Amino acid sequence: MQRLNPTKTTKVLSILFALFLFFSGCSSEEVVTCDPVPGQISPTIITDAVPNDSDDPAIWIDYSNPENSLIIGTDKDEDNGGLYVFDLAGKLVPGRSVTGIKKPNNVDVEYGLMVGGALTDIAVCTERNTSEIRVFRLPEMQAIDGGGISVFAGQSNREPMGVSLYKRPSDGAIFAIVSRKSGPSGAYLWQYRLQDNGNGQVTGTKVREFGVFSGGDNEIEAVAVDDQLGYIYYSDEKSGIRKYHADPDHPNAANQLAVFGTSDFANEREGISIFPTSDSTGYILISDQQANTFNIYKREGEATDANQHTRLKAAVLSTCGSDGSEAVNISLNSTFPNGLFVAMSEGGVFHYYPWEDVAGDDL
Repeated sequence: MQRLNPTKTTKVLSILFALFLFFSGCSSEEVVTCDPVPGQISPTIITDAVPNDSDDPAIWIDYSNPENSLIIGTDKDEDNGGLYVFDLAGKLVPGRSVTGIKKPNNVDVEYGLMVGGALTDIAVCTERNTSEIRVFRLPEMQAIDGGGISVFAGQSNREPMGVSLYKRPSDGAIFAIVSRKSGPSGAYLWQYRLQDNGNGQVTGTKVREFGVFSGGDNEIEAVAVDDQLGYIYYSDEKSGIRKYHADPDHPNAANQLAVFGTSDFANEREGISIFPTSDSTGYILISDQQANTFNIYKREGEATDANQHTRLKAAVLSTCGSDGSEAVNISLNSTFPNGLFVAMSEGGVFHYYPWEDVAGDDL
């Protein structure tokens, strides 16, 4: 855990990042710059650093004792990537992290998958260099996938990147929605039902292909599911945020419901987080990576309303080049009494923000 002097910390990060660019020979057009911004919000906690390249966090809530909740963050190294597990003080939890994963990009958490006759909380990540997704039992972080679940079988472009989990309220079925490095419009994302194979291992069965894609020098990585309202959101990075029904059996599952955030970003739309304030209201937060801010939109809106998901503001946080983020809306401890927002930042770390700091006085 690091308690911060925000001005000093930001200046040091900027100098180190500039030195990295100089020695690596990268042009300014290829990178995210992280100069100090007046009024930016500093995190309460910065985690221990992962060894290589942090990318995306997920939050597991221990509902029996919220103070024991965990943050799981990816380290997307090519050969020895991992899922690193932190406590609410930002410290690595001994014995919980999983290494040896070949370039895990994104991770998500879901509650209550029936495995081995017991309801089991799971963390699922993409393993890009093996074209698989991985499934781990929480909070132990024990692999329960038989070594991995193959995705995008038969495709020429199979590198999975984003993943988000959906639990259908009618029957408790759990699905993984997976994006990839490249794919065709209309079938860019594939959705898999996760189930026990009868031997206590999780398998995945493809249930649909979907997803409009704008094409060009672009990709789709960030995916988020609103379990309560039953929607999927994903970042068509240089075009907008697209919305679909999460239930593959919904009669309108094949049709795009909305696209928003088409003109509010410096360049790439990245991580998506959902912060409910009631059963139907709340906020959708999306990383404006090159601007080092998070655009915040209204969560509510009817599927037929072309003006749904109004942009409310840009939150100027201290993250640098943030790819992924996650939010929860329950009280976890005295540091996060109204919820927690976690975002990846350059330097192999994740930033923790109390929700009230992100919301400010105008939400």
